[in-house]
Amino acid sequence: MLSFRNVSLRRGINVLFSAANFTVHRGNRVGLIGANGSGKSSLFQMILSELEADTGEIELAGDNRIAHMAQEVSASQQPAIEYVMAGDDALGETLEALRSAEQDEAFERLAALHEKMENIDGYSARARAATLLDGLGFKTDEIERPITDFSGGWRIRLNLARTLMSPAELMLLDEPTNHLDLDAIIWLTDWIRHYPGTLILISHDREFLDSTVNYIAHLHGGTIELYTGNYTAFERIRSERLALQQASYEKQQREIVHMQDFVRRFRAKATKAKQAQSRIKALERMELIAPAHVDSPFSFEILAQEKTSTPLLSLQDAALGYDAPVLSDVNLSLLPGDRLGLLGANGAGKSTLIKTLKQELPLLAGQLTAGANLKTGYFSQHQMDDLTVTSSALDHLVELGRQLGDMPREQTIRDFLGGYNFQGDKVLEPVWSFSGGEKARLALALIAWTRPNLLLMDEPTNHLDLEMRQALTVALQAFSGAIVLVSHDQHLMANSVDQFLLVESGQAEPFQGDLADYRSRVLPKAGTGAKQTKSETRVHSPAPAKQQRPGKETRQLKTRLNTVNQRLERLQRKLSEVETRLADPSIYEDRDNPELQSLIRDQLSLKEEIEPLEEEWLELGEQLEAS
Repeated sequence: MLSFRNVSLRRGINVLFSAANFTVHRGNRVGLIGANGSGKSSLFQMILSELEADTGEIELAGDNRIAHMAQEVSASQQPAIEYVMAGDDALGETLEALRSAEQDEAFERLAALHEKMENIDGYSARARAATLLDGLGFKTDEIERPITDFSGGWRIRLNLARTLMSPAELMLLDEPTNHLDLDAIIWLTDWIRHYPGTLILISHDREFLDSTVNYIAHLHGGTIELYTGNYTAFERIRSERLALQQASYEKQQREIVHMQDFVRRFRAKATKAKQAQSRIKALERMELIAPAHVDSPFSFEILAQEKTSTPLLSLQDAALGYDAPVLSDVNLSLLPGDRLGLLGANGAGKSTLIKTLKQELPLLAGQLTAGANLKTGYFSQHQMDDLTVTSSALDHLVELGRQLGDMPREQTIRDFLGGYNFQGDKVLEPVWSFSGGEKARLALALIAWTRPNLLLMDEPTNHLDLEMRQALTVALQAFSGAIVLVSHDQHLMANSVDQFLLVESGQAEPFQGDLADYRSRVLPKAGTGAKQTKSETRVHSPAPAKQQRPGKETRQLKTRLNTVNQRLERLQRKLSEVETRLADPSIYEDRDNPELQSLIRDQLSLKEEIEPLEEEWLELGEQLEAS
């Protein structure tokens, strides 16, 4: 359906991708991933013919219609539901033609147009648009309101609904979950599962990708690689490739050292000159395999204050809200180590609860008790607005250190910011030049610097890419303080908290279940909203092929690979112990030392055992990858 042939694109001096070749077949659902700035949105622009490739060509087969989610909505007085309905171009054109025919009293034309309306399911368009808006969190009394009444995040939801309304063979969605709450993401996931067309999706939400795509296109290092399967399958395959690459690299380095040693010893000997020259040529021809490494630029931890209180903070019979209560009779006690995730629809009061715990919002009734050693770190959805745009990341940390009465060395601050991928001169650049992701990372770094023992986090993953989200998940897992988290990122929630509080109908009560239970609870409320209607199924596409189960041969390969791997680990562990002992200078004091002789023999014997096992391990890995 869509083919990229030798496509290259650069922006300024930066090559986004070079000689990219991949094909998206009809019915495929492709997740487009890569670090911020790797070229994902540019690739969408190329598909939409808004940007030309430097080399190569992009071919879209036939007269396939494309639905594309815009990132902005211009303010207007147009009602929300009419804006969404306008996403169906054929419907808009037919309605306009109907109005014209009615004015002209062209009865024959009217009859034909009414038949067309029936064919395109035009008479149910308003109901379908209302269903989409309901699924994305709009209340019934909001759908007739003008676009100007909605904030930026809600306007993005309108754009998403308008895109879903479009009958198209190819749908391009760019970060559709960024401004959605968890309930809306659950609804959207189910909607996409029933979408019969071809989908290309940019997202940094791994759970959303796992549930919606069957291919991953990975943009990295100036290349685009296509993987079969969802995001979890991509992670597994890539980790296996990196392990294989590392083993290949290490084996190659041993071969290079052996060749170089041979060349040094025999280059000048006439009888061996020919062999030495052949090895020199082999060295020149050998493709150097880059050492595999964990290529995430993020590595940080969030340390807690050593002094703590039990409880850190508690609410008794509390009423929370502004002029009137949003939540009533709230009783909550937060102890060190507690990890609490807040569930509930948008507007139910999750942010109100977090602001109250931050003591930013006073209680309307009841009691809040804070521990003597409470130190709160607060990340809000608008935290980035508090950054000083003319100051650098380094300036922000220096100023924060001054406020805390701690003036660390500049190198200490640079090392700390390096964990958040602010490297070199980047720490000196003003915040106004930062992307949304860089601002979010700096805001998180400022919180971590204060060493809180209570973390209150309201949607911390907005603007963060997959690598940073994973680093944040790992940091939260190791955090020794208490956490209260609101997030639409299901992977972060599932791996960072161990209990949930359901905020609903003016109450905040413990939720007895996990995220799977919550998804099951949300979807029935969506009713038919998640199912495809007649108009939406006008796009014909074959169902995705069933995943093939591993055959007997594949299972045997995996079993043998696991056996070889375990044997290698044992031998390498023994070799490491022998070589550690041989690295001790005292063992060489007596050349006749029997232990020294034994260790040398063990070293040689272990290396002889390891080498063929390594070769078998590589061969098995290659066979498994090809199977």
